[in-house]
Amino acid sequence: MTDSVPRAATPKTGKRERLADAAAKVFHEQGVEKTTIADIARAAEVPVGNVYYYFKTKDQLVQAAISAHARTVQEIIAALELFDAPAERLKALVRGWVDQRDLAAQFGCPSGSLATELDKRADGLDRELAIVMRGLLDWIDTQFAAMGRTDSHELAVALLAAYQGISLLTNTFRDPAMMEAEGARLERWIDSLVPAT
Repeated sequence: MTDSVPRAATPKTGKRERLADAAAKVFHEQGVEKTTIADIARAAEVPVGNVYYYFKTKDQLVQAAISAHARTVQEIIAALELFDAPAERLKALVRGWVDQRDLAAQFGCPSGSLATELDKRADGLDRELAIVMRGLLDWIDTQFAAMGRTDSHELAVALLAAYQGISLLTNTFRDPAMMEAEGARLERWIDSLVPAT
């Protein structure tokens, strides 16, 4: 979900942020349990010893990855806010998801995959990720409300659920065309909700 909309390139500052971004990427590609600290160090292009300077445990790296997801969601929302109309913002969100269809086919949704994995643990990290995902859900809700929809929350849940579902199917069948077709359907659906003027 969080790496799904292209955004302006932002300069990365410091090893901590590079490690957090690398952790998010490697956890997405390999899963938390299969990932080693050495994998993250390699992806961040820093010596393994440097990882321990910033993060003492793998769980701290998971928290850093969640923070990286949160930062990405904020960047995505900021980019989407540049569109004039709420329906255009929502359709741009959908197009961003579709643009990442090959990544979804290979690894699934970055946030959704991590949420599913963290839910199997009893350490509360799943709740931290839920807060990040709630931020996007609330933003979607706000867009539907701005369109005059009194059922904005239900519509927001439906849109996010449609994305999570198609991410799962795209990944399961390794078929990016599934996400492309669903994206087109979602854009038509959003257009159908715009009040007539």
